Amino acid sequence: MYTIYVKFECLPNKREAFIDKVKKTGVLDSIRAENGCIRYDYYLSEKDDNELLLIEQWESKEHQQIHIKQPHMDTLRSFKGDYITNTILGEIELL
Repeated sequence: MYTIYVKFECLPNKREAFIDKVKKTGVLDSIRAENGCIRYDYYLSEKDDNELLLIEQWESKEHQQIHIKQPHMDTLRSFKGDYITNTILGEIELL
């Protein structure tokens, strides 16, 4: 299993709008339907209204690498800059 986190720093008051856009464009459903996707969930920070955490869990790193090349990810990238100012990625090792 391969698990990563993505920490997004959102523009002020844009966090929920970003999540809504990901849903309304069908991107979220498309990602969750991908082969090898176990989990793809957003979490809201209670401390920082402009912070958003994404946890992705895949059957393998190869599945995640295929995921980032999908057409719906191009859709996400086309509007991401309207909502997100910075993105930090990291791997999570599960015991």
